[in-house]
Amino acid sequence: MATIKAVLADKRLPVALHEPSFSALDQQLLKDCLDSGFVSSVGEYVDHFERQLAEYLGVDHVVAVVNGTAALHVSLLLAGVMAGDEVIVPALSFVATANAVSYCGATPHFVDSEPRTLGLDPIKLDEYLADILQFDGDVWRNRNTGCRVAAMIVMHTFGHPVDMDALNAVAQRYGLPVVEDAAESLGSRYKAKMAGTLADLAAISFNGNKIITTGGGGAIVIRDKNLAARARHLTTTAKISHPWQIAHDEIGFNYRMPNLNAALGCAQLEKLPGFVEQKRQLADAYIQAFSMVEGVSVFQEPEYSHSNYWLNVMLLDEANLVMRNEILALLNNATIMARPVWTLMHKLPMYQACPRMDLSMAEDLEQRLICIPSSPFLVRVASHA
Repeated sequence: MATIKAVLADKRLPVALHEPSFSALDQQLLKDCLDSGFVSSVGEYVDHFERQLAEYLGVDHVVAVVNGTAALHVSLLLAGVMAGDEVIVPALSFVATANAVSYCGATPHFVDSEPRTLGLDPIKLDEYLADILQFDGDVWRNRNTGCRVAAMIVMHTFGHPVDMDALNAVAQRYGLPVVEDAAESLGSRYKAKMAGTLADLAAISFNGNKIITTGGGGAIVIRDKNLAARARHLTTTAKISHPWQIAHDEIGFNYRMPNLNAALGCAQLEKLPGFVEQKRQLADAYIQAFSMVEGVSVFQEPEYSHSNYWLNVMLLDEANLVMRNEILALLNNATIMARPVWTLMHKLPMYQACPRMDLSMAEDLEQRLICIPSSPFLVRVASHA
């Protein structure tokens, strides 16, 4: 606790895990949207936000939706996931990653992580798939369940990019479409490429605790023009375009981002580069402070990446595992919010019967990780130390 307080030099309490940062620009654009009267899914800010985000990422097609889970759900549908399929999913992830698979009527198939990235382990995954997959005509099936393995979700844990080249190679070997769960990693880079642009389909979140926020919101990043058009159709209740007639040609979803949320997003995107820089400075401060503490370290970005450090995490040494709950209680009782990593997906009651590989590394990391305050503006406090 003393080390964290030393980084948060003025010791203002309470300290949240991650708070949004607002300015006069956010208020100005929100007021403009309210004054326009267009606050739902029709309005110029939705289109502007999509263009602004596409420009930032260097892509052609972005579809703004109501949250990151909706973005994942539609991405999986666009990837061809159907009821009865299995989808490769990291066991170490937020529950939305697995839930989006379930929304498709498919089953999450949980796989292990690596300590270098906290994300999917490409070597272990390749060996596992070689053992459990069999080719059946034109599809790969799980030889134990008979189900088609239809896609793979990769997730950049706490904003740190996974080894996408290696994972894309594994996916290509088995003909698996890749959906990039970039919910936490906007602003991160993998070998100079932006997170969210490393697969044919990606999902981003703008929840209130993300690096930028639209209140609630998400986006689908899509390489293919035709898939982008289909995403827009599906996310607007599959409504047929017509001057006055209201008709729909398939089951769609009321997933489009409201104009009011998009207005906030436009203001937030203006500040994103600054937020990334602040969060990297905060991470550096934590890394330096904890370098003097035995038995614990701060997780650092993989060598090939430039992370947004969405959440900073302490990593306990094996000998100090028994202290995790004591540390969590100590920090939270001092109104410095800290939390463990998510409960692994295969331990949740609704997912305990799902197929999975050996998850020993994910289980080890689950015991050792503690998330600590990571709001971008905290670096201004640290800079006065």
